[in-house]
Amino acid sequence: MKNRLKVLRAERDWTQAQLADALDVSRQTINAIETGKFDPSLPLAFRAARLFGMRIEEIFYDPALDQNSPDVAAELKAGR
Repeated sequence: MKNRLKVLRAERDWTQAQLADALDVSRQTINAIETGKFDPSLPLAFRAARLFGMRIEEIFYDPALDQNSPDVAAELKAGR
């Protein structure tokens, strides 16, 4: 799963530690999510969405489900 967490955090000039405090998780958890090594739980994703004033889908997304993705578009065209 991809995410915009690092970009959103940087736009606010927050450190990973500050974001971690705001979401009640460790800095290591934030780092793991930002680098794609860990997908957040649904409750954590909801907390992040509330914190940034966004919908979960605006922060976390699966590129394989993006119909504008060349790979998905080709599969849809092929009838898969």
